[in-house]
Amino acid sequence: MEVKSVNTTAMILGLFFLISFVAAEDPYKFFEWHVTYGNISPLKVAQQGILINGKFPGPDIAAVTNDNLIINVFNHLDEPFLISWSGIRNWRNSYQDGVYGTTCPIPPGKNYTYALQVKDQIGSFYYFPSLGFHKAAGGFGAIRISSRPRIPVPFPAPAGDYTVLIGDWYKTNHKDLRAQLDNGGKLPFPDGILINGRGSGATLNIEPGKTYRLRISNVGLQNSLNFRIQNHKMKLVEVEGTHTIQTPFSSLDVHVGQSYSVLITADQPAKDYYIVVSSRFTSKILITAGVLHYSNSAGPVSGPIPEAPIQLRWSFDQARAIKTNLAASGPRPNPQGTYHYGKIKVTRTIKLASSAGNINGKQRYAVNSASFYPTDTPLKLADYFKIAGVYNPGSIPDQPTHGAIYPVTSVMQTDYKAFVEIVFENWEDIVQTWHLDGYSFFVVGMELGKWSAASRKVYNLNDAVSRCTVQVYPRSWTAIYVSLDNVGMWNLRSELWERQYLGQQFYMRVYTPSTSLRDEYLIPKNALLCGRATGHHTTTPGPLSEGSERF
Repeated sequence: MEVKSVNTTAMILGLFFLISFVAAEDPYKFFEWHVTYGNISPLKVAQQGILINGKFPGPDIAAVTNDNLIINVFNHLDEPFLISWSGIRNWRNSYQDGVYGTTCPIPPGKNYTYALQVKDQIGSFYYFPSLGFHKAAGGFGAIRISSRPRIPVPFPAPAGDYTVLIGDWYKTNHKDLRAQLDNGGKLPFPDGILINGRGSGATLNIEPGKTYRLRISNVGLQNSLNFRIQNHKMKLVEVEGTHTIQTPFSSLDVHVGQSYSVLITADQPAKDYYIVVSSRFTSKILITAGVLHYSNSAGPVSGPIPEAPIQLRWSFDQARAIKTNLAASGPRPNPQGTYHYGKIKVTRTIKLASSAGNINGKQRYAVNSASFYPTDTPLKLADYFKIAGVYNPGSIPDQPTHGAIYPVTSVMQTDYKAFVEIVFENWEDIVQTWHLDGYSFFVVGMELGKWSAASRKVYNLNDAVSRCTVQVYPRSWTAIYVSLDNVGMWNLRSELWERQYLGQQFYMRVYTPSTSLRDEYLIPKNALLCGRATGHHTTTPGPLSEGSERF
């Protein structure tokens, strides 16, 4: 696939164009990242990893609400590369989303400058490589967005703020794993679990009597994980950008793709304590342990490793106990000018169900029977340049079909400013996890059994948590409310990476006939152009005429 790139001078000029649309008073932070292969041994077996500036995991991004992040990414790998920003809303700017439906990959030996604004956001998130199966080799890191200094936070400033990236891991090279899937197979069971890139020995240092914030993200490929610290309670304070009711937990289930912030206090006798992460709902339990080290520790870790809860019901009850702290200040979703989301009329109900099957003799996964296949041209570029034949709006139904799965470049057409109910139905015996790029949504319901209109009677219409990634338990449903206030082409996907790679994803086209920059920014001047968009110019007028049906 041919990719048209631009030289450094043109990129800088494009950068000035990009940042001209954001308020001058909002600060800028500049990053230069070099993405390389490197030798790592997280499970004591040498393997090839993906490093950013020589680090595995990659460097943290620390930002403040409304900061503009200018990130120049140099690809030194031997294949195209993309980075996506899980939880960053990329306001009016899906061109910067960093998934193949919106953005051309960075070719080997080239670079691309992302321009993001963390508009009206706080919280704990992460970035990751979205193309191919790079996520199985690393290339991920934490994003933390702090409140502006004058905005009160509903807890005292902690003595320290720690990133804790957890996830399942394979000793097998990511290209070999990808080949297994390309050849029609499935992923094997993972080889272990990592804490901050280490299979053992990860350490957090604390001082007695002080309180610390831990930002925990599950950056793994397929397994829900339980996180706990020996003899210490964790007070949940934030979930993916939402301050929560401050509930104490002895352990916390973190499903694939999810992020949580907890506070811990060094209030135990001075010694070392186990930090434990283990897989949930798996026939074989994977477990790894790190160390919480008191500065005046009198001895190493000792005693039995604390066990995780076993029952599915415990996890279910914990998830439903996580609610928004309505008394907290700071940015949060405000659909249609009111925080009372439960009083807004739903304009459309979308039901989504996953399924599996074979296409051309190979394993595939689907949403509402549509198994997503990428095209040679990012969908957002096809929209902008009015390129025919790339995809059909409405190529995925908004209700389960219960039929055989089929191949399609699936795009769901939706209207700007609609207020939508999405119901995820899980007919399987596994925990599913779903993520929607560009948005936070209200998790209004979560129950065992089949969803029906009567299920709305149990919805939380007052203080449901707002987040961007949600789990659906076995033989259960989860319902969310979404205010479609962010124009663009947005990826809705399974966070179980084998499934997303093999088709369990689609794009939601949030459309308006408006050409106002108040609704959507123009294509970046430095945009990479590939596929059928090669040779076009970024000054071409972009918005589609209303009623257009093929791209």
